[in-house]
Amino acid sequence: MTFDAMTAFFVFALVAAITPGPSNVMVLAAGARVGLRGGLPCLAGVVAGMAMLIGAAALGLGGVITALPAAMVGLRWGGAALLLWLAWQIARAPPMQAGARAEPVGFWRALAFQWVNPKSWIVAASAAATYGSAASDAPLGRALLMAGLFAAAAAPSGLLWLAFGSALQRALTDAGRARVFNAVMGLLLAASVVLVVV
Repeated sequence: MTFDAMTAFFVFALVAAITPGPSNVMVLAAGARVGLRGGLPCLAGVVAGMAMLIGAAALGLGGVITALPAAMVGLRWGGAALLLWLAWQIARAPPMQAGARAEPVGFWRALAFQWVNPKSWIVAASAAATYGSAASDAPLGRALLMAGLFAAAAAPSGLLWLAFGSALQRALTDAGRARVFNAVMGLLLAASVVLVVV
C-alpha cells in the first residue's frame, strides 16, 4: 500500500469511526454510566473488534459478503432488527439507583458487537473493496496494515465519544434527566438504523 493510499484509507477510517453509529452510541452510554476510566474496556472492545473485522474483510471476507447479495440483505435487515431491539432496551431502561453497580458493555461484548453491527460490516466491506485490492501487496500484510490504521483512527475518535458520555455522568444522577438520556440514546440508535438500511 503506497503512502498516498494509506493516507486516504486513514482519512476514510477517521470519518467512519467518528461519525454517529451504534458503536459510538454504546461508547457514549458507557462513559455516561461509569465515566472515562470505567468505559475504556468498552472502547477497547469496539476498536479491537472493528480492526479485526477490517482485517478479515481485507483478507477476502468483504468480497465474499459483497458477492452474495442475499447475505448483504440479510446482514443489513437482521442487523437493523437487532439494533432496533437494542434501541428499545436502552430507551426503556430505568435510571440507575444511587449506589447501584453500573455494568456497561465490556471489552468482549463490544468486540463481538462489531461482528453483528451492520454499519461495521458496510464500512469493512467498503474499505476492503476500495483500499484492500492492491495486487502488489501481500494480502496478510495489507490486512494487518489496514487493521492497524483503522485502530489508530478509531481509538481517538471513540475516546471523544467516551469523554462526552463521561461529561454527562454528573447530570444523569437526576432520575428525570437519566430517563430522558436513555430515551435519547435509544432514539439515536434507532435513527442510526436508517443509515444502515437505506
